[in-house]
Amino acid sequence: MAQKKRSRRFLPYLIVTVFVMAAALIFGWNHFCRPRLEMVRYSAFGINMPKNYRVHGIDVSRYQRWINWNLVSAMRVDSIAIDFCFIKATEGENRVDPFFSRNWKAVKQTRIVRGAYHYFRARQDAVAQANAFIRQVRLQPGDLPPVLDIEELDGVSPARMVDGVRKWIKRIEKHYGVKPILYAGSRFYTTYLEDQFPEQPIWVAHYYKSFAPRLNRSWMFWQHNDRGRVDGISHLVDFNVFAGPRSEFDKIRIL
Repeated sequence: MAQKKRSRRFLPYLIVTVFVMAAALIFGWNHFCRPRLEMVRYSAFGINMPKNYRVHGIDVSRYQRWINWNLVSAMRVDSIAIDFCFIKATEGENRVDPFFSRNWKAVKQTRIVRGAYHYFRARQDAVAQANAFIRQVRLQPGDLPPVLDIEELDGVSPARMVDGVRKWIKRIEKHYGVKPILYAGSRFYTTYLEDQFPEQPIWVAHYYKSFAPRLNRSWMFWQHNDRGRVDGISHLVDFNVFAGPRSEFDKIRIL
């Protein structure tokens, strides 16, 4: 009897131990199954860059202030150059990035492929936000499709946010005749957007990882770091890669 009592006393510890070991095994297996990327440190850019991607780019807004786009365009380290840039155009119903017009025109004079994005405010009218973007952004052949940057619920329900995103996409697609790209952090996307917009191209933020983003569908762009440095820009900048080769990148540009 005494032996049995002792066994019962240690049973909870045994259960906890088994649980911890199982969790460790599961984590380890998932970690093992995820294909690890080779990351290469580039001191000129100040960050580690994922190897085997051929098309690199940045995104900017008023936080980067005054940019010398000729220097950005001329920078090349080994085989890496800045091939594209997404520029913030608008936010909400009526906010225009104060540096958008200058950046939009200046990038066009370089070899860098340009694109524009809108920061979505789910609490505000989605169609009005789309119209605000349309008033500011005149896309030309060679530009990238428009981007909707959605990062927060903004105090509304997920259903209302998704409905607003859908309305924005519909208005933008009708006006420009192309499918806009959805930008979101990997967690926000998988939590709120993954099952809602299966046809939209995805640009996912997933920082400081030695693994490419894991989504249940393919992504088009990956924002892998927000602490990069580029000639001609005095502030830190986000770095991105395109998922495919340059030939595929050229196919997504507006005709």
